Amino acid sequence: MLKVLYGLKNFEGKSKFKTWLYSITYNECITQYRKERRKRRLLDALSLDPLEEASDEKAPRIEEKTGLDRWLVHVNPIDREILVLRFVAELEFQEIADIMHMGLSATKMRYKRALDKLREKFSDTTET
Repeated sequence: MLKVLYGLKNFEGKSKFKTWLYSITYNECITQYRKERRKRRLLDALSLDPLEEASDEKAPRIEEKTGLDRWLVHVNPIDREILVLRFVAELEFQEIADIMHMGLSATKMRYKRALDKLREKFSDTTET
């Protein structure tokens, strides 16, 4: 509703008011849908059970897991958040550093080390 009120001064009358109102409503719905979808993906990625990854006997086998969970179960929770914020939420390193209350260089280093750890872990499993 506020978008309509704020945008009212920009209405030029090139189309019917109803059409203009519909386009604002439609665009806002699409924006909200995209935000919710991104939030859902982020929450799904962060919802791994930390107790499962601490126990070797309960740790899922690589073949049993699919998608992001299969990879992220092998890194610690802080590194997992950095990877999820980078790949799922598509944030820049500075934004991630601000969210995590870390320095930019520390964020980049943890990101690089987490990726290296995953590369090493999964190159070993594919070679055997």
